[in-house]
Order: sequence, then structure tokens, then C-alpha cells
Amino acid sequence: MLATRSGRPPIRPRTERAHRQHTLGSVRKSVVTTLPVQDSVLPADQPSPRRLSRKATGADRVFEVGARAIGATVLVVTGGIGAFLAWQSVPTLQRYGWSFFTESAWQPEADVLGIGAVLVGTVSIAGVAMAFAFPLALLTALYISEYAPAGLKPTLVSMVDLMAAVPSIIYGMWGYFLVMPHAAAFSLWLHQHLGWIPIFSVDADPDAAVWDQSRYIGSAFCAGIAVAMMVLPMSCAVMRQVFSQTPPGEKEAALALGATRWGMVRSVVLPFGRGGIIGGTMLGLGRALGETIAVLLIISPDFVIKPRILEVGTSSVSALIAGRFGDASAAQLSALLTAGFVLFLITLVVNTLAAVIVSRSRSGAGTDA
Repeated sequence: MLATRSGRPPIRPRTERAHRQHTLGSVRKSVVTTLPVQDSVLPADQPSPRRLSRKATGADRVFEVGARAIGATVLVVTGGIGAFLAWQSVPTLQRYGWSFFTESAWQPEADVLGIGAVLVGTVSIAGVAMAFAFPLALLTALYISEYAPAGLKPTLVSMVDLMAAVPSIIYGMWGYFLVMPHAAAFSLWLHQHLGWIPIFSVDADPDAAVWDQSRYIGSAFCAGIAVAMMVLPMSCAVMRQVFSQTPPGEKEAALALGATRWGMVRSVVLPFGRGGIIGGTMLGLGRALGETIAVLLIISPDFVIKPRILEVGTSSVSALIAGRFGDASAAQLSALLTAGFVLFLITLVVNTLAAVIVSRSRSGAGTDA
């Protein structure tokens, strides 16, 4: 092995490279250890970040407190009404038990009281009302939000909203004097052509030479038409509001891809507003279940469980209370309040479900644009 002048053996290339890397690492380590450590504390003359407070102040605080107070008052009043009706229902439930909900007759003089028939009548009237109101409200909301000219929209919105301000007794007189004669003729036509369906059957001869008009008036069908006009503005307002919140970008994207106006409505607006459609319909149903004056003016009271909506005679819980409250005895008054408590629970559940559905309705999650 050859030796260098210093007497050391020559360094092989691999060993020399490793020695060089070791030397550079030692130099880097010494440089790093000699650098001063940066102080993480800000200098005294530099201001620190200001903390943001989420607590409302001034007018915002007044509005927040006022809104909470009003909301709490509404809850207290609603709870107080429910508690009062529940307390007044105790004597009736103790006397009649569960038969109060299944008995159809209402005969205070014979001590026979039940709301079975009026519950069926309430559902029948509300069902007829929603059968007319749902398509009208949906089509009206779609026309106002998607098809109506911009200059005509405010007028249409005002006209629909003003329908909700018309008193119930006006709708009742309109239904009694104007709608009922035409509804009776339409009921006869339904009986002639769809009488094989139980709900369209009437205990009368549809092919008689002179038809008995008295068999087709004062029915759940006639009352439902008047109630439909009363619930239409509420349902239409909810649907229209939800449709108006459809993202314009999704609508424009559908049109840009070649969709027609109806195709855009079907694929974007309707899926987006599905929750509003359901919620508005249920809010209208809650209103239809509790309608009183219009129903009382139109129907012929009859305490019989009757699934035939075209035939004369029916009743509802609200009409029963309004018609019998004035001359009711103590026992009958307790029974009427019990019926009111049942109607209160039904409408409360329906309206609560509607509010939950409306509040959760967005979601362009079913939109296919």
C-alpha cells in the first residue's frame, strides 16, 4: 500500500465523501447552535390583537331581549291554553272514558256524548279543502315566482295576501249563496259518473227525472270548497317564499344546458322547494282543521259517521263547539272543551311538523341541474 508524504495511507473516494459530509454536518450544527433564539413575545410598543365580543349592545340588545320576551309570551299563552283545556277535560274523560272518542251521537238529554262523527267530518272537510287548495296554491306560487312579468308580480302577491285578510264569515256567505248551488250540480255529476266509489255515493237516484237538490247541499264537499279558498293564501305564501330562494346559478345552469322553462322548474325549482311545498300544505291543513264560521254557515249538522262527502249532513269539531256553546250545560260544556282540547292537539302537531319541515327545507340536495 502506497503512503503519502505524511505517512498516512491515501483516502479512498467513498471514505473521502463520507468524511466531507461529516465535516459539513458539524459546521451546520455549530452555526445553528450559535444563532440567537428568536423571542416569541411581542415588543412592548406593538399593540396586541383586540378581542371581539359577540354580546349584543345598544339597539341590538333591545331587539334581542324584546324578541325573546315575545317568543316566551307566545309559548306561555299556548301552554296556558293547552293546560286549561286539559284541566277542563278531566270530568268528561272520567265520566265517559275512551268511548267519548268513538261514540258518534251527541245527545246531552240522553247523556250520550261522543266526537267520533265530528272527527270524521273534520277530516273530510279538511281533505276536500286541501284537494282543491293544494294544486291551486302550487300553480299560483310557481306562476308568480317563475312565469309572471316583473311588473305584475307585486300586484299578484298583494292580491293573494289580501285573500288571507277576508273574514271567515264572508267566505261562509260566499260559499252558501254562490258556491253551494253549483257545487250541488257538480256533486250530482260526480254521483252519476263516479258513484261506484264509496266517497262519491249518495243515497238518492242520480237518474231521476227531477233530481233532489236537497240531498247534495250542506255537505262536506260544499264546505270544503269554501275552506279551500281560506287556506290557499297561507299555503301559496309559504311555497312562493321557498321558490324565490332557489339559487339563480342553478336555474341559469339548467337553462344553459338546453332545458326549457318547465324543465328548469321541474329539475331545479321543485326539488329545491320540496320542503316548502310539504310545509305549506301542512300549514294549510292545520288551518282547514280548525275553520269554524264558514263551515257552520254551510253544513247541515248531522252526527253520523259518514264517509260520503257529497251527501247532505256532516259536522266538525269547531262547528260543534260554536253551535252548542251558547246553551250548553256544565257537563256539556266540559265535553265541548274536551273536543276543543283534541282539536288543539291535532292542529298543534300538524303546525309543528309543518314548521320543522319548512325550517329544514333547503337543501338543494335533490336538485339535478
